[in-house]
Amino acid sequence: MPALKKAALAVTSAALLSAFAVTPASAAGGDDDAPKPPADMSQVGGAQLGRSGTQANLLAGAPVLPKKLTGRSWMVSDAESGKVLAAHNAHWRLPPASTLKMLFADTLLEDQALLPKTREYTVKDEDLADLGEGSSLVGIKEDLSYTVHDLWLGVFLRSGNDAVHVLASMYGGVPKTVQAMQDRAVELQALDTHVVSPDGYDAPNQVSSAYDLSLFARDGLQNADFREYCSTAAAQFPGEKKKGKKRETFGIQNTNRLLTGADGVDAYKGIAGVKNGYTSHAGNTFTGVAERDGKVLLVTVMNPSSDETHAVYKEAARLLDWGFAASGKVTPVGELVPPKSALVDEGSDTEGTGKGAEAPTPAGGKGEHGAGAAQAAAATDGSSGAGIALGVVGGVLVLLAGGVFLVNRRWPLPDLMRRRPRP
Repeated sequence: MPALKKAALAVTSAALLSAFAVTPASAAGGDDDAPKPPADMSQVGGAQLGRSGTQANLLAGAPVLPKKLTGRSWMVSDAESGKVLAAHNAHWRLPPASTLKMLFADTLLEDQALLPKTREYTVKDEDLADLGEGSSLVGIKEDLSYTVHDLWLGVFLRSGNDAVHVLASMYGGVPKTVQAMQDRAVELQALDTHVVSPDGYDAPNQVSSAYDLSLFARDGLQNADFREYCSTAAAQFPGEKKKGKKRETFGIQNTNRLLTGADGVDAYKGIAGVKNGYTSHAGNTFTGVAERDGKVLLVTVMNPSSDETHAVYKEAARLLDWGFAASGKVTPVGELVPPKSALVDEGSDTEGTGKGAEAPTPAGGKGEHGAGAAQAAAATDGSSGAGIALGVVGGVLVLLAGGVFLVNRRWPLPDLMRRRPRP
């Protein structure tokens, strides 16, 4: 039997033989008119992840799941081992909003030869011609030049659709970028995802899932540049250029409130990114990574229905708290599968864990707005001097016997206090 099929059976057996599964009513919400997840969802990562409702296998002494969870879909997983600790409608295909920019970054940051950080580019009118109405912008202007480093800060900090479109132009155009993103999603076995726009702006049939967004974050965090950009809290961005004078800059702050502690949301201890999003159709979406006591967890929350202010961040924080407390006290409900290229199955084609090889069934809507570097790195945010210290050893993908995919434990996640904006 191929190693991958053995791994799939192991995950399924663990789910069935675990102590028990819980499905809190609070996680599903009480609105009878709210959209319902499909009865049959992908089983990539394990059969239990394909079930609707909350999936959690609690062992003796495990903490109960938080009560105030209203996201249509959410998931908390161990970023290093890939074990999914708990999930709710993990494979429900939903509009992703700007969390799709993680896949955009995964795709373009692979091509360091075409898009080195120091490359400068003068923006043309046509680069910004197709921005959706109400798009989030960092403030890029035609006929001004920006470095690739500037543009990535605009993507991650301000979720700038203008920065996305300029980078897409540098990459070869939006259609080429969209196709490359779709190809990257397939390579990552993110089969719930259908890409229409590179910036996550609402578009018919553009969907992803909490499972896939977690895959995108995990993949991106292997890259030192990705880690730098997603963990930067504040930076200086190039502004107007007046003749005979030094070019002006203006400050930008990350819209990830768990990172910055802005707008009444407490900064989460140990947070190191990743990406938030919002559109009128997708609602609020968020994927985050945090470290505590040597454990690195990923959390994704999509479209919470709570009236609580900044509910997406607060529900993500509750899930992270639960995940750290529950570590070692739950039987995983599934796993984050490795990329296809990380799998070796002698004498046969590569296949994913579980039954999730089906093509996505797009369902979307219309809205109003919108290889990893194993080296030490350090970067500053420009004129402000507030910098990020990246670790000594880069993240690497480790392929073990039997097709088990792990992330090197020496992930250089940046230190929170070094990312705080200066007064």
